[in-house]
Amino acid sequence: MNEENKYQFIGKKIREARELGGLSQKDIAEKLGYESATAVSYIESGERKVSVVDLEKIAALLDKDIRYFIGLETEQPNVRVALRAESGLEKKDQDAILHIIEMARKRSKNHGTDK
Repeated sequence: MNEENKYQFIGKKIREARELGGLSQKDIAEKLGYESATAVSYIESGERKVSVVDLEKIAALLDKDIRYFIGLETEQPNVRVALRAESGLEKKDQDAILHIIEMARKRSKNHGTDK
């Protein structure tokens, strides 16, 4: 894929994620500090190159892993997004999730010692 096609691909992924998130180009522009939605339109069409810094901000705004925008998406959901679903869960389910997170933290901390 040549450079021009890469930016078109990234722009398409930004547009898809933005639309799925229910945000307008104006919403994204405001959050990125752009003067108008036109800049976002140019990014989405691939006419304007998006910086890594802005791509990181866009990923955070749209609750996507940055790899999504370059075609390296994974099957696993973004942890931050998954954990936001807790609002509809019962207290016991929330506690179970917190317990699993704590176990994962301990495992990560001890990684390499329990081989």
